[in-house]
Amino acid sequence: MKNVLVVIDMQSGVLAVERFQINEKIALINQLIDAADEVIFIRHCEGEMQPGTLAWQIAPAIIQPENARYVSKTACDGFFQTTLARELNACGERAFTVCGCATDYCVDTTIKAGASLGYAITVAGDAHTTAERTFVSAQQLICHHNEVWAGLTVPGHPVQVAATRNIIRRWISADQAGVTS
Repeated sequence: MKNVLVVIDMQSGVLAVERFQINEKIALINQLIDAADEVIFIRHCEGEMQPGTLAWQIAPAIIQPENARYVSKTACDGFFQTTLARELNACGERAFTVCGCATDYCVDTTIKAGASLGYAITVAGDAHTTAERTFVSAQQLICHHNEVWAGLTVPGHPVQVAATRNIIRRWISADQAGVTS
């Protein structure tokens, strides 16, 4: 089994809007990318973020491994009419770790859809971000969604929330034991 990381919408156009603790989040996402066996980048296609445009590209501060896989989407759900399930199958996995932007839109929807489709999902609870909203702060949204995901009930398809350092520690321990989780 491989350690698969799904990175959602860390694109130049998405990050043109101010995001909570973006530099810290990018650093944590890059740590996950460095430690993962497989990385799948999901890119949103909407408005100015059309394939081939600068806004659609993965933000320059994000590491992109040579063997990375890419999925394009037009909805908040990373699975809706995309190749994400096919890419996960190509990795041979029914489990993945997720991070990225925006917590309350594409990250949330992809997690819930993935759990409903039977994937075991680990959320890097400190490696996703969003913007300030009218009635709630970005930090409150992040904390709220981590709490909701940790309590999400989809029998047989667990969603776990963990800190980046704990995810990487688990991956390294499993690799050293000869078993990847």
